[in-house]
Amino acid sequence: MSLIESSGVTNSTQPLSPIGLGGTALLGAFSAVALAMGLTKVLVISWVAFAAMSLGALVSSKSDTSYPTRLVWGYGLASGAMVTSSAVFLVPQAIGLNPRIGGFGIAAGLLVGYAAHVIGHRLSHIDVGLDLTAAQITAHALSAGFIIGIVYGSMPELGLLLGLAIVSHKGPAGYAAAHRLRESGKPVSALLLPAAAVGLTAIPAALLPVPEAPAINGAIFGFAAGVFLHVAMDFLPSCETGGEVDQVCSLSEHSHRRLDQLRSHAVGSTAVGATAVFLAWLVVA
Repeated sequence: MSLIESSGVTNSTQPLSPIGLGGTALLGAFSAVALAMGLTKVLVISWVAFAAMSLGALVSSKSDTSYPTRLVWGYGLASGAMVTSSAVFLVPQAIGLNPRIGGFGIAAGLLVGYAAHVIGHRLSHIDVGLDLTAAQITAHALSAGFIIGIVYGSMPELGLLLGLAIVSHKGPAGYAAAHRLRESGKPVSALLLPAAAVGLTAIPAALLPVPEAPAINGAIFGFAAGVFLHVAMDFLPSCETGGEVDQVCSLSEHSHRRLDQLRSHAVGSTAVGATAVFLAWLVVA
């Protein structure tokens, strides 16, 4: 699919991003390899991530007055699902394989996730030849895809629920990123690259040989759990002064009252996201 968008300033159709189209084409080539190697689950997760971010970008609109509420619900649903999935499917696996090593892996994942987040902000001041928003999301998606590929490569019997919940944040991430790109007059189709990025690393990573050693697998699952827990916590809707939601609401003279209303939406959305994973687990268990 393609992302065809118009600028919030000129309302004229912008050309599709060559980088975005190239990333999509490369994902198609990798998908053929995944099919040949029987990596069905990783393939499905990769394309669900692609579709989620693409659709999130397509439904974004600069003039949409319901944007803050949709943003909070998107982030809340995704973070609730990710927290629950990481805690239920990855943490027990890591501890079960090796309690100490798995615990160290969780700690390492959380700290590395935090470090990458902070360093990413510092690098945001450097011109990387790509739009900053697209570059940051692409780097995040590539690392997440690599971890997903390693996890499913080391334990292919894992169900799809874990991977689908982990990439659930791609929808709201694409929605928010497209909103920022439109406001700056930049092509939203650049998000095709981060949309495809999960599969670009997940599929090759799933082909890597992983030693059948409990300690190594415990470290892998622990690290994955830590990273995804960090991402999930980072996506928890922050309806505080100075946050992304506040920056949107500040366009209104009643921003403080609006933030109070959105805090209830934030709590409700995370609860619904967590409950959805629980109900899905009951169905597939």
